[in-house]
Amino acid sequence: MGDKRLNVLLVEDTASLAALYQAYLQDEPLSLTVVNNGQAAIEHIQQHAPDILLLDLILPDMPGMDILQWLHREKLNITTIVITAHGSVDVAVEAMRLGAHDFINKPIELERLKVTLHNTMKFRQLNQLLDSYRHDIEGEPFQGFIGASLPMQKVYRLIENAAPSSATVFITGESGTGKEVCAEALHERSGRPDGPFIALNCAAIPKDLMESELFGHIKGAFTGALQDRDGAVIRADGGTLFMDEICEMDLELQSKLLRFLQSGQIQPVGSSQQIQVDVRIICATNRDPLVEVEQGRFREDLYYRLHVIPINLPPLRERGADVLSIATALVRQAAREEGKSFVGLSEATKDRLQAYHWPGNVRQLQNVIRNAVVLHQGEWIELDMLPAPLDQPVAHNTAGEWVSQDTLPAPIVPLAVLERKAIERAISHCQGNVSRAAALLEVSPSTIYRKLQGWDNSHA
Repeated sequence: MGDKRLNVLLVEDTASLAALYQAYLQDEPLSLTVVNNGQAAIEHIQQHAPDILLLDLILPDMPGMDILQWLHREKLNITTIVITAHGSVDVAVEAMRLGAHDFINKPIELERLKVTLHNTMKFRQLNQLLDSYRHDIEGEPFQGFIGASLPMQKVYRLIENAAPSSATVFITGESGTGKEVCAEALHERSGRPDGPFIALNCAAIPKDLMESELFGHIKGAFTGALQDRDGAVIRADGGTLFMDEICEMDLELQSKLLRFLQSGQIQPVGSSQQIQVDVRIICATNRDPLVEVEQGRFREDLYYRLHVIPINLPPLRERGADVLSIATALVRQAAREEGKSFVGLSEATKDRLQAYHWPGNVRQLQNVIRNAVVLHQGEWIELDMLPAPLDQPVAHNTAGEWVSQDTLPAPIVPLAVLERKAIERAISHCQGNVSRAAALLEVSPSTIYRKLQGWDNSHA
C-alpha cells in the first residue's frame, strides 16, 4: 500500500500558483491533477474520484464550502484539505465539521504544503488498513456479538477455545453485557449444537419453586403438582443448560446442584429415582462470585466446581468504537421492525453515545435506540431524538464519577495543563483519530501534531 501513488486533485484558479505547486510536488509519490473552478472539480470527482482533494474555499464560480457540502451529502471517501485565507479560521473549522481532514492558510508555505500532504497520505493509508481490518472482523457478527474492540477479541478467542470442551464455563460481567449471548455462542460452537439450549434465570424463580424448576417433580410431590414435570436439567439433556444469576440460588439448593455436578444424576422432587443426564453447564452472574463466597452466600466447593473456564464480559464503556457499531446495527434493525427510514446516527449523536458511561450496557443502548426510532421520523438519529439521560451532555469529574455536565466541577488548573488534558482526552475519545479530535476541539490537526511533538521533545 505504501508504494501506491495516491491521486490528488487541486482546485486552484490562479495558474501561476497551480504551476508552482505542481513543480514543488513533482517528486512526491502522488499523481496531481489541477482544475481551476468548482464546476470542473465536481465533474472531475464524478468521473475520477481522487484520494485527496486540495480545495480552495474561494473559487470564481462557487464557494468551496458548497463542494464540501456536496461531498458530505454524497458520502464520498475523499480526504479533503481546505485552503483558506488568514482570518477565516471559523470557516475552516466549519469545513472540518463537514468532514475536511485539515486546512492550510494562504499564502501557502511550500514546505507546509508538503508536510500536510505527507500527514494526510499516512492518515488515509492507516484508515484504509483499519477499515480492512474492521471489515475482516466485523464482516459477520461473531455468534450474535457485534464489535471488534480488543476486549471483545479476547472474549471471542475464549469462546472459540472453550466451546468444543464439555468443561463448565463461568461467565461474569455487569448486567446487560450479553452473558446469555455468550452462552448461546458457546453452545452453537460446541460439539452439541443440535442439542437443546435451556436458559434458567435463577433470580426470576421463587425460592420454593427453584428445585422443581431445576430438577423437575412427580405428580403429587407438593400442593399443585398435578402431573409429572421435567425440570431444566432433563430438558437440556444432550445439550446445554445456562444458569443465569447463579449467585441468587439458595444455599440448600446449591448443595443439591453440587451433588448433580459430581454424579451426573438428578432426583426429581418427590421421586426416589435417580436419572442420569448428559448436560453441559454454563453459568453466569453480575456479582463478584468470590465476594459471595467470602460472605457465605455461595458455597466455595460449588464455586470451584463451576469456575473451570472463566469468561469476563467487558462493560460497554470499555469497548471503544463498538458502541457505534452496535448502535448503528440496532438502528437498522429497529427501523426494519418499525417500518421507519432510519439508516444511522448523526455525528453529534455518535459523540454523545461514545461520551456516555452506559451503566446498563448493551441492554440500555438497545432501549435508547428503540425509543428514538419509535418516537421520531427521519434518516439519521439526531441528538434531540435521544431520551433521558442521553438528552443532556455528560462528563466525568476528577474522581472518575460520571455526572451531568451541569454539575461538573470546574477546578482551577494551569492553562497549559488544561490544554494538554483536553487534547489527550479528545484523542483518546476519538480512538487516536487526530483529525476528528481536532474537529471536536475546533483546532487544526496540525496544531495538535505540533503540541504532541513539543511534549515529546520536552521529554527527550
